[in-house]
Amino acid sequence: MKALSLYQDNGTLIHRVDPISKLLYIAAAIFIPVVLTGFTAGLAMLGLSLMLLVLARVLRKVVPLIGFSMLVLISVVIIQGLFYAGNRQVMFALGGVHFYREGLLFSAAICVRVLNILCAFALLVLTTRPSDLIESLVRQGLSPHFGYVLSSVLQIIPQMTGTMETITDAQRSRGMETEGSLMVRLRAFLPLIGPVVMNSLVSTRERSLALEVRAFSSRAQKTFLNEERVSTSNRVIKIVLLAAMAAAVAWRVVS
Repeated sequence: MKALSLYQDNGTLIHRVDPISKLLYIAAAIFIPVVLTGFTAGLAMLGLSLMLLVLARVLRKVVPLIGFSMLVLISVVIIQGLFYAGNRQVMFALGGVHFYREGLLFSAAICVRVLNILCAFALLVLTTRPSDLIESLVRQGLSPHFGYVLSSVLQIIPQMTGTMETITDAQRSRGMETEGSLMVRLRAFLPLIGPVVMNSLVSTRERSLALEVRAFSSRAQKTFLNEERVSTSNRVIKIVLLAAMAAAVAWRVVS
């Protein structure tokens, strides 16, 4: 049976960190480079995120995402290098087109921040079970209904991928050509995407009915299947992250 999440169960120390600490790390990864402008803070957080992904043994899962985002980031570099409002110093000229140093530096800072955010979120998604994340958030006061919506968002991509593979195999067994030239793939698209969408709608209805049978909408006090465990290491991680964000603010105020 295919997993309905992007979670990779590698059993590392990173996997055992509680979801709230990982959410706090995402906040720190976004907040610190914004407060401490320049390359140093962004590169430091990006390097830390990559190191944590390596320790969690999930870096190879992030490489395709980084590769796809590079297509967009390269366009950002080109546009800012040519048209950034603060452009002054020409780096090189190609014909009548000039590429500027200020635009390159500005776009490079944007690229570092975007990659840092992607890696931080990937660390959460790839090393945390969606059920653990939602349960931790509900324990902190999140509405169970919003928790269900968030859980569905986290699972929709792998779920639709698994459904697409199943329907593709079924259509191939009926003689449909799904591989070959571009026209062949286009002809197969509608017969494939239609059942995927309908299956997703039916699955959503079935899940909502199953939840209502289990009194999901009841206003009674909810209980949890798993006992809450707050380790000393997770407390230390939260304190360190909060202290790092406070230190970033203090440094910015002083400087």
